[in-house]
Amino acid sequence: MHFNRGDKDDKFLLNLYKRLAYPRMVEDKMLKLLRQGRIGKWFSGIGQEAIAVGSTLAMQSDEYILPMHRNLGVFTSRDIPLKKLMAQWQGKITGFTKGRDRSFHFGTQDYKIVGMISHLGPQMALADGIALANLLANKQHATLVYTGEGATSEGDFHEAVNVAAVWGLPVIFLIENNGYGLSTPKSEQFRCKNLVDKAIGYGIEGVQIDGNNILEVYNTINQLAMEIRKDPRPVLVECLTFRMRGHEEASGTKYVPQELFDEWEKKDPLSNYEAYLIEQGILTSDSVIDIKIQIKRDIELEVEEAFNEAEPETNADREEADMYFPYEQQVIQPIQASTEKRYLDAITDGLDLAMQKYPNLVLMGQDIADYGGAFKITDGFTAKYGKDRVRNTPICESAIVGAGLGLSINGYKAVVEMQFADFVTVGFNQIVNNLAKTHYRWGEKADVVVRMPTGAGTGAGPFHSQSNEAWFTKTPGLKVVYPAFPEDAKGLLLAAIEDPNPVLYFEHKYLYRSLTVPVPDGYYTTEIGKAIKLSDGNKFAIVTYGLGVHWALDYLKQHPLSSATLIDLRTLQPWDKETVHEAVKNTGRVLILHEDTLTNGFGAEISAWIGEHCFQYLDAPVMRCASLDTAIPMSKILEEDFLAKARLAETIDKLLKY
Repeated sequence: MHFNRGDKDDKFLLNLYKRLAYPRMVEDKMLKLLRQGRIGKWFSGIGQEAIAVGSTLAMQSDEYILPMHRNLGVFTSRDIPLKKLMAQWQGKITGFTKGRDRSFHFGTQDYKIVGMISHLGPQMALADGIALANLLANKQHATLVYTGEGATSEGDFHEAVNVAAVWGLPVIFLIENNGYGLSTPKSEQFRCKNLVDKAIGYGIEGVQIDGNNILEVYNTINQLAMEIRKDPRPVLVECLTFRMRGHEEASGTKYVPQELFDEWEKKDPLSNYEAYLIEQGILTSDSVIDIKIQIKRDIELEVEEAFNEAEPETNADREEADMYFPYEQQVIQPIQASTEKRYLDAITDGLDLAMQKYPNLVLMGQDIADYGGAFKITDGFTAKYGKDRVRNTPICESAIVGAGLGLSINGYKAVVEMQFADFVTVGFNQIVNNLAKTHYRWGEKADVVVRMPTGAGTGAGPFHSQSNEAWFTKTPGLKVVYPAFPEDAKGLLLAAIEDPNPVLYFEHKYLYRSLTVPVPDGYYTTEIGKAIKLSDGNKFAIVTYGLGVHWALDYLKQHPLSSATLIDLRTLQPWDKETVHEAVKNTGRVLILHEDTLTNGFGAEISAWIGEHCFQYLDAPVMRCASLDTAIPMSKILEEDFLAKARLAETIDKLLKY
């Protein structure tokens, strides 16, 4: 192995050795503890340490690094105390996740590290968002994100690299090619000769290096980082390496031919570098022993101290509260006169005012820039705010939601538009596993609003008409709002953007141009989690939201003697239990109405809650009126029969006759 020291002095080279030896010796200790039964799991990076250590030391301390689950050298090279890391691995209360997640699945703003989730690939989109925030803030920073060779098959890899290429983001995408995805060899993972060749398809630079040569890793990443700080652009780096242990210790290594171990043992990053330093006269056999004795002493001390750290104490209220970033909404009342606005125009007005109030707010979505979006909600925004803040995106929902989280991590706000709510399926993982769980896992906010043009009534068929809010109301960590009127559409949107937590904002396409009412001018917010009572009656209550509100209003207009209390929930997570409780208590009969399909629609949750908490007030079973349990048909005749409105009158009759 050839080492090129360049102009590096002996002190630098010696420090590099200590940095390389430390994670190897920590791993040796972990393997002993595993055999002793004192720890339960370990993902080994033995044989790959030069990549983590060399690349981390090449980055500035205030630049973000997004590692994976066998990159111990990233964390130790950023000087995170081993005691703190050990507490994390053991699920202690003093760990980064307070016992809520394991291994390296955590982030830390103190050390500018954002750990991965178990799904391979999503962290690369976060790197895009972090790098975009640096560009917008005129910071000459690079961002480093790791992935394995297996994850290059993931759509998240393609989306993130493509976005970085199109937007010219200063991101180093580092592939650790260790030959195996768990047990699957690279010959069964891809057909290209070299993964670095993928860079050609994205129109970006690609570099392949010896990942076991710490000086080559350091020199390459250092040079690239210096370049892209001044000339922002993404670079793909393939590091050739090999892991000398199993995917994790329980999986073993029987699937790996012995000749591969023999070959790569000769390329061991630590022993080769150690031999080089001895040859250069920087180390001696005695000094190597002294260094390792000191490292071992430090490791033993910190590990045992971590074992003595306190375990988490159970507290259900705290656990539930910690799903969300601490935030108490201060409702801003409207103080200006009102102007007639369509539902669509109210959303435009809200976005416009938010862009004025928050210079760090970025809008992202397909066709939202010069074209103004599929529904023209952002028409004219690029002329007013520029394409830096109103960004057309490639067709890649997962990467853009992830980029929104990256923006939030690096000090920005993001509003992501799904062109249709149906298309959110392609970004589902980023929402339910990254946005929703980030604060619970490591205390970081996810200041992202996802706009969801939703619903039927326009004959758009199965893939442009779904009401999919129930996919998200069952996911802790998300907030879900669903306005029925232009005034609330504006107020809830501004409230959602103010809120540092992830909010799914459902806006009904049918209402965009069909509903025009007075909407207060100027900036105001509507309380998230607070329902509104639209009528007050004593015979029965209707609990609904979205287009269901207008179906209910039409029914009550046609049946003026119905004497119903009509509740518009407005927010589905958290929802207003107090107002529903009062309505059930005062009427004794309740109908839950929604556009979504019946089975497992959000109405099922409300019905169950009423059954548990309001049973003593009921004079009839809780009844639900919802759409058919089918996909949404395109034909107008079939669609009208599909929708809950077709069964509203008969369901109310059934409720009143019980």
